[in-house]
Amino acid sequence: MIALVLGSTTLFAQKIKLVEDRLQAVDVSMTLVKLKGKKAVRVVKDTAVKAFDEPTFVKISGANFTNGTIEVKVLSRLLKNAPEFARGFIGVAFRINETNTSYESIYIRPTNGRSDDQVRRNHSIQYYSYPHYKFDRLRKEAPERYESYADMGLDEWITLQIVVQGQQAKLYLNDSKQPSLVVNDLKLGANASGAIGLWVEVGTEGFFSDLKIHHQ
Repeated sequence: MIALVLGSTTLFAQKIKLVEDRLQAVDVSMTLVKLKGKKAVRVVKDTAVKAFDEPTFVKISGANFTNGTIEVKVLSRLLKNAPEFARGFIGVAFRINETNTSYESIYIRPTNGRSDDQVRRNHSIQYYSYPHYKFDRLRKEAPERYESYADMGLDEWITLQIVVQGQQAKLYLNDSKQPSLVVNDLKLGANASGAIGLWVEVGTEGFFSDLKIHHQ
């Protein structure tokens, strides 16, 4: 473990080896592959799960997380049988409880990032909280508050950096100095903690690599 001092805050950086004995598939299929020169985990949602924004992820064992930074590279493709509404959904679940019945999540919709439809562009990034605050409820009750735009596309490595402190989470994409999404009221509260998951949704062939966790 490496201690990183940022001002008065000490973070402990932990690079997570994505190996089978640390990975638990939850309603997804999972394989270890090599893609574009990187070792990666390939993740596809189980077709038996019909609902959206469900616990469909690869759960990382031994990485309890409360506050700090989660950094991972993701690459998204559409499956050949992807439905028309598929967007390449891929992201991170965090503060997952032991039974996978509650967690927070931020994910991206890569096909929206370069769409000619401005409304779709505005929905490139999404926060949701399981089980009570899925995207449809948040969009209805607080439109625009939990979604945002950023430039992104399919079949390219994108670095997601999620910085969590108490009830706030910020998402940074690639080398951006400013967050692309700020959530100030994580629905599970400031003291929630739990595991981290590599999350995908319907129609996505998702790849994850270079996972790092900075605990605070």
